[in-house]
Amino acid sequence: MIRTGTQADVAAATSILVLAFAADPMTRWTWPDAETYLEHFPGAVRAFGGAAFDHGGAHLAEGGAALWHPPASGPDEEALGSLLQRTAPARIKGDISAILQQMGRYHPSEPHWYLPLIGVDPARQGRGLGSALMRHALAACDRDRLPAYLESSNPANIPLYERHGFKRLGAIQAGESPTVVPMLRPARA
Repeated sequence: MIRTGTQADVAAATSILVLAFAADPMTRWTWPDAETYLEHFPGAVRAFGGAAFDHGGAHLAEGGAALWHPPASGPDEEALGSLLQRTAPARIKGDISAILQQMGRYHPSEPHWYLPLIGVDPARQGRGLGSALMRHALAACDRDRLPAYLESSNPANIPLYERHGFKRLGAIQAGESPTVVPMLRPARA
């Protein structure tokens, strides 16, 4: 069962996402040391997806979480940029800036729903929770006749997104970073 998360669910959703992203290529390129990852990724979750809790875009299932931004909402770019500049290894900070700029070029300008974070606790993966979370949120996109947009930082997740109607728009990469794939699901009538 999927439910809408509130501010009371921030810690639980963050914990799920920390577990889900522990092997994510881009996240671990940014914070390769386990201790540093565990210290800083929760702040990235709050900056990147925390506003979803204020706008009805946080969805939780037993062991899964998806943080969606509705139109006119989005990540706290200032907090995210500050966190990355303070905590990422110095040798990749320029590449991170280049990646963020590229992400901005792919991000749709028209009203849309944006999925910055979705994840399932590894102990619960393979049970359809990711698909259930996607279907739940995409129903709202379809109801509102709006497109949905995301960036996949893990190539293993791209087939899931494609099954739900997302199309690859290109590839984002800088220096020796992993590739991020921007994806768009057109509005459906």
